[in-house]
Amino acid sequence: MKAAVYHDTADIRIEAVPDPILAAGELILEVHAAGICGTDVTEYLRGPIQYPIHSRHPVTGHLGPMIPGHEVAGRIVAMGAGVDGFEVGQVVASGAGISCGTCEPCAAGQTNLCVHYCTVGLERHGGLAQFCAVPASTCLSGEPLGLDEETAALAQPMAIAVHSMRRGRLRPQDEAVIIGAGGIGAFLTYAAAALGARVTVVDVVPERLRLAADLGAAETLLPTSDSPLAEQLRDRGVQPAVVYEVVGGERTVTGALEAVLPGGRVVLVGLHDDPRSLDLRRVTTGEMELVGTKAHACGVDLPEALRLLGSRRGRWTDIAPTMLPLERLVEDGILPIAERRSDRVKTLIDPWAAASRGRAR
Repeated sequence: MKAAVYHDTADIRIEAVPDPILAAGELILEVHAAGICGTDVTEYLRGPIQYPIHSRHPVTGHLGPMIPGHEVAGRIVAMGAGVDGFEVGQVVASGAGISCGTCEPCAAGQTNLCVHYCTVGLERHGGLAQFCAVPASTCLSGEPLGLDEETAALAQPMAIAVHSMRRGRLRPQDEAVIIGAGGIGAFLTYAAAALGARVTVVDVVPERLRLAADLGAAETLLPTSDSPLAEQLRDRGVQPAVVYEVVGGERTVTGALEAVLPGGRVVLVGLHDDPRSLDLRRVTTGEMELVGTKAHACGVDLPEALRLLGSRRGRWTDIAPTMLPLERLVEDGILPIAERRSDRVKTLIDPWAAASRGRAR
């Protein structure tokens, strides 16, 4: 089969590799849609970080060049021993995160904190290939909701948004601010608005603010540099009980802490590469909560992600308007994201495509 293979920093090659081996409890998917995100970009530019290229992964055993791709959906072409509830030909979305099911976090439903946690496309071969092996336990069928492969491929990032929203304990009557309307921020906007919360989205890209409004944001804000974010929000009457920081920047974290009401919660969704300075006195005296969030809990977040994807009219082409072939993965996929010149919120790859194409609405 044809696959994108990561060898080392800034070294991804499109190669012919063996088809995946079918194991007990797993599915083989024929992949026509797989997403890429900031994690893939970071691994390309500065990795390997999570990819087990130079040292063997303690859970998966993988060592050496690896096929990325953790946002994956596909059509089942084979099922391993012990798999029930699926049929060959079904379109499924994979949550990608693999948990043992028996450790203490798993028993508490926190499968994303499993002591043996690993991820398809990060610590074992993933979906940027024509075929991909995934545990059936990470998969759900998108067909009951009428989802095609291209929409089902958005389920994993939507599940992360759902999990982040739940971590903030957001309620329908709450006011929320979302800082950053990129991939996860856009899905988080839709999920929070669908819950019934009043959502204000902050971003520096006007096009993303227009999309946020289409996704249900009641207010959007293009911040200026002449006053603190909290002041600009207060001028609009925005007083959030929950602020989701989805950028991973020091200024945006500071802005989130200044904006949230006393007793409120700041959910840190964006990944930070460096240590940050925080006004912990404000956190203490305001009885605020700083909340972390990691991946998603497949059993509760993935079903809701699929439901949300199926609840919106259209095919999410405003989020992911283009399908790229593997050969354009770096030039038209990874590098435009890295250089902040991509006009797509999500980038999808079709490993079988010969050329780029727009998605039909």
